[in-house]
Amino acid sequence: MAPVTAAIFALLGLLHFYWALRGVPGNSAAIPQIDGAPAFKPSKAATAIVGLVLLGTAAIVLLDVTLLVAGAAAVMILRAIGDFRLVGFFKRVRGSRFARLDTLLYSPLCLALGAALALQAAG
Repeated sequence: MAPVTAAIFALLGLLHFYWALRGVPGNSAAIPQIDGAPAFKPSKAATAIVGLVLLGTAAIVLLDVTLLVAGAAAVMILRAIGDFRLVGFFKRVRGSRFARLDTLLYSPLCLALGAALALQAAG
């Protein structure tokens, strides 16, 4: 299970590097929206840092650093639950392209990754 989990994190990290280099369009499904406008505009540096964190998570999964894997599990599960506003299963802002994909793909993926990490940390 760990190699698959790590591969998903690595792919997500590389996707963030792609966005950092190419930019993310304002109408992208990758950024939460409020009234049709992006809720924030991430800088290229911030996007690259997220990419580094995701690649680092892939590494800790492969290295099986239990405490860090458990921490990553908690982060992913909390992301799935969300901020009760823009992201997660309990978001209030709905109806945008991002919100639909968050409900159908992003939050379930975060929950699945969190569960996989929690199982790895417990094992």
